[in-house]
Amino acid sequence: MNRLLRNITFALVGLVTTGTACAADSEWVSLFDGETLSGWEKLPKDKSSSHWEVKDGALTGSGDASMLYSPKGEYKNFRFRAEIKINDHGNSGMYFRAKNNGSFTDGYEAQINSTHGDPIKTGSIYTMVHIYKQLVPPDTWFTQEVECVTKNYRGKVLPHIKVWVNGELLYELIEHTDAFQSGYFAFQQHDPGSVVQIRKVEVMELPDSK
Repeated sequence: MNRLLRNITFALVGLVTTGTACAADSEWVSLFDGETLSGWEKLPKDKSSSHWEVKDGALTGSGDASMLYSPKGEYKNFRFRAEIKINDHGNSGMYFRAKNNGSFTDGYEAQINSTHGDPIKTGSIYTMVHIYKQLVPPDTWFTQEVECVTKNYRGKVLPHIKVWVNGELLYELIEHTDAFQSGYFAFQQHDPGSVVQIRKVEVMELPDSK
């Protein structure tokens, strides 16, 4: 185990497991109306070289680096999912429990990357659990879902994070640093060569666990 993972316990379930997230559709709440950026906030606000728009029914990020934050914040325990498409050599991130300050590092990041030069691929939790295998090709719609619940683990109350790609459970991470207790959902525009599209952004809040 390398130095980055020294304080982190995780169980890899395997990239071909058939485990799926199970939740009734009626329990999911949409964060995107499919037509406008209503309520969403780009940071930095004054960065005209970074662009977020709704194109063909999807949140679309291009241009220089920025973050786009969801209309509501301070989520703690939840499932969070979106349908996503990343271009060839593009890079993005799906953030949760993030601070709405425009930072790439203040929040948990579920990586979005098929062919970018960064070897850390879709399905990873950046700096914590790294997947190097391409799970989805570029320019292809896929679903990424995370579950984040703070609960007891051997006498410590810690975030438990699960990640699914296209309905397949990749792993469960027990995050011993407890870096982020609650926060916003967001998406990353990584660099001028990246174009990310996001649709069907949904959250299901979960009760506190002990």
